[in-house]
Amino acid sequence: MNVAILAGGVGTRLAEETEIRPKPMVEIGGKPLLWHIMKHYRVYGYKKFVVALGYKGECIKRYFVEDTILSPNLTVFPATGKVIPHGLPPEDWKIELVDTGKATLTGGRIRRLAPYLGDETFFLTWGDGVSNVDLGKLLDFHRSHGKLCTLTAVRPPARFGHLDIQGDAIQEFSEKPQTGEGWINGAFFVCEPGVFNYIEGDETQWERQPLEQLAKDGELMAYKHTGFWQCMDTLRDKRLLAELWEGDEAMWKTWKD
Repeated sequence: MNVAILAGGVGTRLAEETEIRPKPMVEIGGKPLLWHIMKHYRVYGYKKFVVALGYKGECIKRYFVEDTILSPNLTVFPATGKVIPHGLPPEDWKIELVDTGKATLTGGRIRRLAPYLGDETFFLTWGDGVSNVDLGKLLDFHRSHGKLCTLTAVRPPARFGHLDIQGDAIQEFSEKPQTGEGWINGAFFVCEPGVFNYIEGDETQWERQPLEQLAKDGELMAYKHTGFWQCMDTLRDKRLLAELWEGDEAMWKTWKD
């Protein structure tokens, strides 16, 4: 199965970082967030990625090319341009890097990936969020209901410290990573090719008309994930993820070093 990842947004709320790179290339623990997402999928056996590029897409292209060839030692054949890296084995990924336009909205980017995704079920996610969602169970759930699209529903992350107050006394204070109430779109999808029929063009936002119509048609199902999930929309989010990584508390790290 292919894994489609949208990595073309501007990331205006993270402008301090995204002036020089796209949001999925902001680093956590010395590696781009996009790398973290792809490592999670690889744990479950998925290594074919189709990445939708847009804003500063050349940064993503450059990273994957340089990450492949900049090993400690290289053998170079100038006449043919062949380069053989020596050292740590590279990731066994196949990555299609597709320019989907700088101004294209999320639905339009998905539609532009259709030729690369073929006529098979595919995973879909954004390049700015991490989770420890069980992708095997997610896929099993999707196949069990036979609908066109499964959305992973998650608990919204808490933006402020949680207070348990009795009278005027605070009984408990905690910086909970997620609240216990409500569900939001966690953006880890499983889709059938039929979802492309719900996308009109480049100016279509996936989260609006396509998902709304899929829901009305009874073709959208929710897989409830109660584990870790965190998007990276702001500097606060970035600092939180960095702190979790540095403190060896990165719950999205499902792979071994």
